[in-house]
Amino acid sequence: MLKELSIKNFAIIEEVSVSFSDGLTVLTGETGAGKSIIIDAVHLLAGGRGSQEFIRHGAKKAELEGLFFIQDAQHPVFQKLLDVGIDADDDSIILRRDINDHGKSVCRVNGKLVTIAILREIGGSLIDIHGQHESQELMDDRLHISLLDQFAGHKLHRAKESYFGLFGKYSKLKRELAKVSDNEQQIAQRIDLYQYQINEIDSTNLIEGEDEELQLERKKFQNFHKTFERLSAAHEALNGESKGLDWIGNAMSELEDIASFDDTYKDHAELMSNSFYSLQELSYQLKSVMDESEFDEERLNVIEERLASIQLLKRKYGNSIEEILLFREKIGDELDGLVNREERIQQRQKALDQVEKDLEIEAKELTIYRKKAAKKLSEAIVIQLRELFMAKATFEVVFKESAMYDKNGKDDVSFYMSTNVGEPAKSISKIASGGELSRMMLALKSIFSKHQGITSIIFDEVDTGVSGRVAQAIAEKIANISRSSQVLCITHLPQVAAMADQQLLIEKEVMGKRTKTKLTEVTGDERVQEVSRMMSGAEITTLTLQHATELLSIAEQRKKIFHV
Repeated sequence: MLKELSIKNFAIIEEVSVSFSDGLTVLTGETGAGKSIIIDAVHLLAGGRGSQEFIRHGAKKAELEGLFFIQDAQHPVFQKLLDVGIDADDDSIILRRDINDHGKSVCRVNGKLVTIAILREIGGSLIDIHGQHESQELMDDRLHISLLDQFAGHKLHRAKESYFGLFGKYSKLKRELAKVSDNEQQIAQRIDLYQYQINEIDSTNLIEGEDEELQLERKKFQNFHKTFERLSAAHEALNGESKGLDWIGNAMSELEDIASFDDTYKDHAELMSNSFYSLQELSYQLKSVMDESEFDEERLNVIEERLASIQLLKRKYGNSIEEILLFREKIGDELDGLVNREERIQQRQKALDQVEKDLEIEAKELTIYRKKAAKKLSEAIVIQLRELFMAKATFEVVFKESAMYDKNGKDDVSFYMSTNVGEPAKSISKIASGGELSRMMLALKSIFSKHQGITSIIFDEVDTGVSGRVAQAIAEKIANISRSSQVLCITHLPQVAAMADQQLLIEKEVMGKRTKTKLTEVTGDERVQEVSRMMSGAEITTLTLQHATELLSIAEQRKKIFHV
């Protein structure tokens, strides 16, 4: 459930913090007081689309934060948290969203930064919002199958998982078959292109790493003269008259002479001797390298031509020889597939036919489960509609077989109803009025709320346009839904307000030159006053107060029935 909500600098709200209770909480107040702003804030907190327009004038950012308590340890939201690496050690979840004056959002779940998509995924498993126009989803036949599948339960879900795995294989085979069945002209062009590319790569006889070796060799040739000069200078420094070796030789002789009568200098003499002979050997090696050095201009030209050929292939097929050879392997496989496509077409068609047979069996099983569920759903909705004073209404789930398989099988599902005796059932989108859609949505929500695992359901004036006994029926239906899920409801109906477990009054006030929205919980006599205002409008009389008191008393009796 949504336990606490904090809103700061949002629309005309400067700062509001509110605690919600279990069961049914209603938000009441005059039109324009800011009731829907509260729902807008919760919608954004659950990942809805936001913009800088929501920020209170003069503020830098809007801040929204909600604390949720989840008593069910198996609730799917905990797995969602684990999937994105968010700690969920206890039964509380904190959602936070800040919107800055550039329209950018900063989202956090349990203190960890997340994307809007992750916030929407987590928020969607906690909050279900139904506004005055949200029932329009009932008008979209494409969504009816998902509603039916929710009602069908675990057996259908397991069958659907099995079907979906097979459908993935089926879709992959269809794509592969379509790919190898392209028109002949395109195939011929691709064969010519692949053969040209393969011949161009193969004619170069590439060897992995050779370009790096060639570049090193080319660098040596490019620096040949500089290297020879430095070698000559080094050799001359060692072997010239009165140069390095002469002086070191003299030092060696002097130290050996001292060591002949003083052992203290024996190690020094030996170190000097080793250095002399090492440098002498180095001098011989330098001379040998110089004698063997020869600038091969023809070899340099060969290197340049080879590197140019490799660079040309790199521009076309990859940034390295390894990438070029991988590209060669890839198009070689594709060329083989194109050349032998008839055989491959037959193989894939045979595999596709076999998978389609299995898919047909799985799809028929889905249809069987759905039709069983459809019968139960129809019966359950008719009962709900009768309780909402649509006693003459009929409801049925109409099945049509689609031409092609999709992720749901081959079922096209539509909800049909008739609201008048003697009239044939038609698609909900064609016959239901606004008030009828609201009642239909409440009937569905009464059934689905126990299956969806949503912790908080929000109704934003879904009772608009109804009155009298229908209003009382809607009030009781909303209150009944709140027995299995926390319900927050914006309403103008005193019948709905009377059924609340908690009533919050939303009011506007002007302080200084600014308008603010304040939110207070009303209880006792204050609640009687507010319900009386909802019944009579601006003027509250002794009679309306009596009616409000009676309405609240009756509501308390009705709520006791729900708890039985």
